[in-house]
Amino acid sequence: MGDFNLALVIVAIVVCVLVFLFNIYLLVNYQHPDDANQAYFPKFVVVFGLSVAAISILMLPADVANRQACQHAIYNGACSLTLPMKDLWLAIYIVDAVLVFFVIPFAMFYYEGDQDKSVAKRIKSALLWVITTAIVCALVLGILYGLVGKVDFTVRHLSSSTTSVPTSWEFSSSQPCVGSGTRQCSAYSAAASSEKTWTMRTTFPEYVVALATIVGSVLFSIFGGVGIACLPLGLIFSFIRRPKAVITRSQYIKEATELGKKARDLKKAADALHQEERSGSKGRKWRKNVKAVEKELLQLEDDVNALEEMYPQGEKAETTWALTVLGYLAKLVLGVIGLIVSVAWIAHIVIYLLIDPPLSPFLNEVFIKLDDIWGLLGTAAFAFFCFYLLLAVIAGAMMLGLRLVFITIHPMKWGGTLMNSFLFNVGLILLCSISVIQFCATAFGYYAQATAAQEIFGHTLESLKGIKYLYKYNVFQIAFIVLAGLTFVYYAAFDGEEENLVAGSSCPVELYPCLEG
Repeated sequence: MGDFNLALVIVAIVVCVLVFLFNIYLLVNYQHPDDANQAYFPKFVVVFGLSVAAISILMLPADVANRQACQHAIYNGACSLTLPMKDLWLAIYIVDAVLVFFVIPFAMFYYEGDQDKSVAKRIKSALLWVITTAIVCALVLGILYGLVGKVDFTVRHLSSSTTSVPTSWEFSSSQPCVGSGTRQCSAYSAAASSEKTWTMRTTFPEYVVALATIVGSVLFSIFGGVGIACLPLGLIFSFIRRPKAVITRSQYIKEATELGKKARDLKKAADALHQEERSGSKGRKWRKNVKAVEKELLQLEDDVNALEEMYPQGEKAETTWALTVLGYLAKLVLGVIGLIVSVAWIAHIVIYLLIDPPLSPFLNEVFIKLDDIWGLLGTAAFAFFCFYLLLAVIAGAMMLGLRLVFITIHPMKWGGTLMNSFLFNVGLILLCSISVIQFCATAFGYYAQATAAQEIFGHTLESLKGIKYLYKYNVFQIAFIVLAGLTFVYYAAFDGEEENLVAGSSCPVELYPCLEG
């Protein structure tokens, strides 16, 4: 099996290179023109962070393939050239934590610093913020690790006597042990007194990964639960509300005039906020009004794009309209596929995780059967479901960020994304990617058994003092399902019946709200 192992190493290297190149492509096409040929350090952080997030998601399927690298399920230590997955997991998640809590905040402080200051002063200011954050994080982590950085493993003491090898074995539910002595060798019928708790200290890297996972799990439960529903339904409703035909020129002029009026009102409100900022009146009410203006600005941009779709102009107007129609058909197809995947995910969580004992392995069994058809088919399907969950988290974050005032808006737009928005979203993706992996390792525990990921996330994390109860009572899974259900109900009850929608837009046209004066 050495050739298989060598092939696995080569595939891992090639995939890492492809991921890095693809992230460079995303950066080049999503970046704002104002950031062209500058802000190189934030750009490097963005590409590196996205690469770490993507590779961390791909590492779980690689871990499964690495486990299968030895014929007849021989333990990995007996194989040559297998990947040191546990060391790789710890390394990539320590890098993940450093990026999220130190490097990305530094890059954001540096990028958003006063442009009139010198580079040295901007670096100094960003370092002061990051060093302060590092000291606080180090103190908190050190205190928590010293006090509760231990794991409690529940074990059951079983024993049996010995006897000469008999000519025949006679065991039954009433006689499960060797010999006739009073022994406890059946875990199922053993008394409660046989259960004991072993307490031992975990390693510091594993503890850091565990705490980062808890923070990410809170975000994952919220954004992932909302996103698992809004990702496919958003695409489907976008098709339903698509522009059915090209509007007339008079309709275009009427709509454009209305949007121009909104733009002027929005500019007046922005100028008033700038005036308040210069006068030093930057209180809570001012920040709330700024976020309201940002939301309306994004809405105005969406309305302008929708209007341009309904009235294509130029020499290739017919071609543009045809591509628009094909684009909405693609959204419908992707939305239906996504809806099937989302329903499969929710059903799997209920069947395999929330019901004890599980009714069925469900998707675990599907992946195993796909592996029987072709060696990497089940692994590829497994990777797809993990990636889909990460996409759902991103979709949920974008939806809530656009609809809730208290969440900072950092939209991602093709050809119009500033580096601070890029950095914010990369940090969010990195933080949630840890929890996505932990969630997948638990949800597909039957398929991903005996992997390094299960050792870290399935045993250590779920046995940590204080934290284990969140996993024992399925708090995150229940929150995920509840939010997914509420989002489905929201789309069914409201989004399908909203009026005054610009055709093809996913948000209602709203007049600019009155600012709090």
